[in-house]
Amino acid sequence: MLHELHDDGYELSSARERIDVSTVHRWLSTDAYWAMGRPLEQMRAALDGSEAYGIYDRDGAQVAVARVVTDGAVFAYLCDVYVDPAHRGRGLGGWLVRHLRDHYAARGLNRFLLITRDAHAVYAPHGFTEVEPGRWMECDLRAQR
Repeated sequence: MLHELHDDGYELSSARERIDVSTVHRWLSTDAYWAMGRPLEQMRAALDGSEAYGIYDRDGAQVAVARVVTDGAVFAYLCDVYVDPAHRGRGLGGWLVRHLRDHYAARGLNRFLLITRDAHAVYAPHGFTEVEPGRWMECDLRAQR
């Protein structure tokens, strides 16, 4: 289990029972370009099928979330990283990414991937680099429905 304390009292935890599914769903489905309109049941299934992490304030309220989809041996995909707007600007996103990077490196994984349209500056200081163009392919399954 991952559990870390930030200098200003925030707490990072991998305790699944602490994830506030309703809050996470509200954040992502109404304010995250990659998850706009995501149904609650799909959010619940996504959390259940991944390793979820939360950051909590001194009162125990959740203020950030991230999910990692992994095979547990060589590969991990970081997704749904979100910090509540009221808590942005305090370095929480970077703190979360750094701890997850270190956590999965310590577990022996080789690749930690993510996709972002606009947050490169959050991830780059923690070792994330742009993938070589021309190598990645995507099948948008939404177009197949």
